[in-house]
Amino acid sequence: MRVSTLLASAGLLGSALGGLVPRSFGVPKDNGFPNPSDSQERQIALQAGGKLPGGALPKTLGPGSTVAFQLIAFNELFEVAFFNSLLQNITRGVKGYEVPEKERIEAELIIKTILAQEEQHALGALATLKSAGKFAPSPCRYQFPVNKLDDAIFLAETFTAVVLGALQDANVIFASEGQPEVVRLVSSVIGQEGEQNGFYRIHLGETPSESPFLTTVPAAFAWSALQLFVVPGSCSEDIEKIKLPIFPSLLVNGDPVAKVAPKDQKLKFAANLKGSKSARKYYGKSENLYITYTTGQQLPISVKAENVRWHKDTISLEANFPYSENVMAGFSHAALTIGKNFASADAVPERTLAAPGVIQVRNVI
Repeated sequence: MRVSTLLASAGLLGSALGGLVPRSFGVPKDNGFPNPSDSQERQIALQAGGKLPGGALPKTLGPGSTVAFQLIAFNELFEVAFFNSLLQNITRGVKGYEVPEKERIEAELIIKTILAQEEQHALGALATLKSAGKFAPSPCRYQFPVNKLDDAIFLAETFTAVVLGALQDANVIFASEGQPEVVRLVSSVIGQEGEQNGFYRIHLGETPSESPFLTTVPAAFAWSALQLFVVPGSCSEDIEKIKLPIFPSLLVNGDPVAKVAPKDQKLKFAANLKGSKSARKYYGKSENLYITYTTGQQLPISVKAENVRWHKDTISLEANFPYSENVMAGFSHAALTIGKNFASADAVPERTLAAPGVIQVRNVI
């Protein structure tokens, strides 16, 4: 398959987000997912290239591990719906997803495999929660604000980068709560998701391996980013039962996902803080406001907010993006924070007003 033929370099996700009224999608219903029979699970395993883990499921989960698995399950359900919709668009030749027949057959095989693998991830996470007697989320309805194949692959590369960062955070929690067997299991998923992202990056014209140490993502930031894709009201009970905060979205250069050049530059940020009670005491103020970047495994990088402007509940500002000094290749994320000097990425959410602002540095080969 020629890379340039099947998946050309991605267009701007932000333009799609800004101007497209997305359709609503759910998980596939033709194979019993997310409650397949034994024979249906066998078919999923054959398509995925592997069966579910064979070890005993944990009978207990600590509070942090419970939330981590709920986040993982919720995300995997979203990914299943995404790849199911992508497969249907390619198979049906929906406008914007047309692929020549030879490449289409190969593309369908690849996406079918990824879809089944994500189904296996979801089934494993849901089974773990149920085994421990914890709340397991159900599928929602989802919206994917893209209308072209290249944009869809860019979106997949972006949310997979977020997932790879969030699973790091999950492994820290599992280790701290005495779940070493879960660390091994989730580490295997991290490797598998990394294989996927290398594929996406190749087809986007990027080097397959983004950077030596992938960017970590606190659970609350990953959870907040997921809300962009959930149809409001389609799973309100499930969202309320997962005990993670949802931060107001932070736009970067006007988009939920900003594509930027690999250079030092000034970025524009904006957020509507209406839904955040904790932010109200900062309305109208500009002192002690920072944009805090997380990139790779570096300590958080905070830069002063400049040209801060308030209009009722909305704040807009600018901040330097210190690419050269910090070698911020690939995926980084930003948070609007009160103060600076964070000891770790885990400390950032406690002083965050809006996040995450997702930033993708494009360095096409």
